[in-house]
Amino acid sequence: MNNRLIEIDNVIINKEIIETKFTCDLNKCKGACCTMESKYGAPLLEEEIEIIGKNLEIIKEFLPPEHIEAIDREGFWFQEHGEFMTRSLNDRACVFVVHENDIALCGIERAYKAGKIDFVKPVSCHLFPIRISNFGGPVLRYEKYEECLPALTKGKETSTTIIEFCREALARVFGSDWLAKFKKVTE
Repeated sequence: MNNRLIEIDNVIINKEIIETKFTCDLNKCKGACCTMESKYGAPLLEEEIEIIGKNLEIIKEFLPPEHIEAIDREGFWFQEHGEFMTRSLNDRACVFVVHENDIALCGIERAYKAGKIDFVKPVSCHLFPIRISNFGGPVLRYEKYEECLPALTKGKETSTTIIEFCREALARVFGSDWLAKFKKVTE
């Protein structure tokens, strides 16, 4: 394995996510990760489709009417090239986006924080800016976007790395034992 990658329990991690300082700055980026121009929304795991579907009526309580209409008309997800994704409204915003004070937030997460559902949001969103690729097993990498430049500045101010910023999401995906091993290996 090259010196830019480490492996923990068959999960390969690009060291860039260990070394890069990153803390979201919603006041500057305005939740750009949820509103990037694209016909694709957020990547979904197949099992997340069922979970979101089961909670959809509650989640809709947190969404703007235009998004509810789009979901009712077209559904909230689609599959392309074997990948599941949320729908994008007007090739711009995930159908689950809700704006508050000019900041794009997740309607699913808002329902979760209100105690209405027990699903925080799709793993791909929770892990962002970490993306998981599959090359015979999971590979964690840092997905860079110009819109996230303020997060790099704030990360330096808070001295928080991507891996620390995404700690809760990583524990959700790989478990707290894996996270403890990761911490031990990287100290």
